[in-house]
This record gives sequence, C-alpha cells and structure tokens, in this order.
Amino acid sequence: MTARRPRDLSAERSALRAAADRLLEGAPLHSESGRLTVTELLRESGLRRDIVYGDHKDLVEEFQARARTRQHTPALAQSLADENTQLKQKLTDATSALAKEREATAVLRRLVAELDLELHAAREGRGPARVVPLSPRHRPHASREHP
Repeated sequence: MTARRPRDLSAERSALRAAADRLLEGAPLHSESGRLTVTELLRESGLRRDIVYGDHKDLVEEFQARARTRQHTPALAQSLADENTQLKQKLTDATSALAKEREATAVLRRLVAELDLELHAAREGRGPARVVPLSPRHRPHASREHP
C-alpha cells in the first residue's frame, strides 16, 4: 500500500482562484467552452469535484456569485456563437440552392423522358412524317461560333 502525500490546501485554493479569474476574464487554459459554470471551473483548476466541494465550497460559491454579476459572454463563447450563426446561414443558403437544383433536375428529367419517347416513336414510324433538323443559326453552339 502506498502512502498518500498530504494535500496542500493553500495550493488548491490558489489553483481555484486562478482558474476562476481566467474563466471570468475569458482566457481559459484548460476549459473547452469557457462557460462560467462550476464544471468548467473544475476542469480549469484540475481539481476533483469531491475535493473542491469538500474543502473549498466557499470559493465555488464566490465564483458563482462573480459569474452572475457578469453581463458579458466570454470571448471564446462569443466566437463560437458567431461561428454558429454563420454556419446556420451557410446551411440555409446551401439548402435553398439544393432545392433549386433539384427543381431544375426534375424538369430536365421530364424533358429527357419526353424526348426519348418522341425518338422511339419517330424510329418506329409513329411520329411525325418528317423531322426537320434545326438550322445552324438556331443551334446554341452555332450562335456562339458565328457572331
């Protein structure tokens, strides 16, 4: 059995205070979100929940009180919110463009099916008696070649 080393309560308190200050300033080192919650305070301080609530509950309550007085969003959280707004707009734009492309594709599929039916009917002799080819000036590529 290994012997436990004694805990340094003052070092733990210093770590909690420093973590609280970093979170409140919006400059966390270990927190992923930078939110002003006890969970993020624990993550930022590197201390276990049972230790913090067992011996340093007053610091947790102090942090919560300071966090409530803050009316601003931490810089990291604000940048994530801004990015989220931009991504939502891009998604809306992409969804709209996709809907338009699907409409165009549906029209083209119907046109291809109709032309295919006419081609089969013409090959079997059931179509119009005479098929007239388009003149060069009516062809889209010909108009580009001859201005």
